[in-house]
Amino acid sequence: MSGKHTVLFSDLMRDTHLEEKFGLKDSGKREEFDSGMVRDTSDNKVDYERVFHGPMLDRWASHMTKGAIKYEDSPDGTPNWTKARGDAELRRFRKSAVRHFRQWLRGDTDEDHASAVFFNINGVEYVKERKDPCSPQLELNLQGPSDAGKPSVS
Repeated sequence: MSGKHTVLFSDLMRDTHLEEKFGLKDSGKREEFDSGMVRDTSDNKVDYERVFHGPMLDRWASHMTKGAIKYEDSPDGTPNWTKARGDAELRRFRKSAVRHFRQWLRGDTDEDHASAVFFNINGVEYVKERKDPCSPQLELNLQGPSDAGKPSVS
């Protein structure tokens, strides 16, 4: 790849308002295909296709679909569980995750406890992100009001 292309690309990015909103990551490495197409390598990039291996993505989606029937979405299509935004909902997701994990460990088969664990952990992380999207390591007080004075769980 010649320096001329890099300069032209840099000039283009400098002249557009999109540079502020969207960057273009560049590892500096290139992979050339038999067709002649050249791309940045996929080294150190998240491989989202890996979640499709194994049964859990399908089971989690099935669990979410059943939940949408049990707990109807808002008229505007907002999934019920995404309305969660506070500590009370976060505690409920966490308690449910722990309960379903215990049931999964025990081998209970009355529900798909593994997918329920996925759902509830996702709910905890969703609420944490909504509370402070700039702080993924946010420490939250996960205890109820009657637990005053006990150490916080994070």
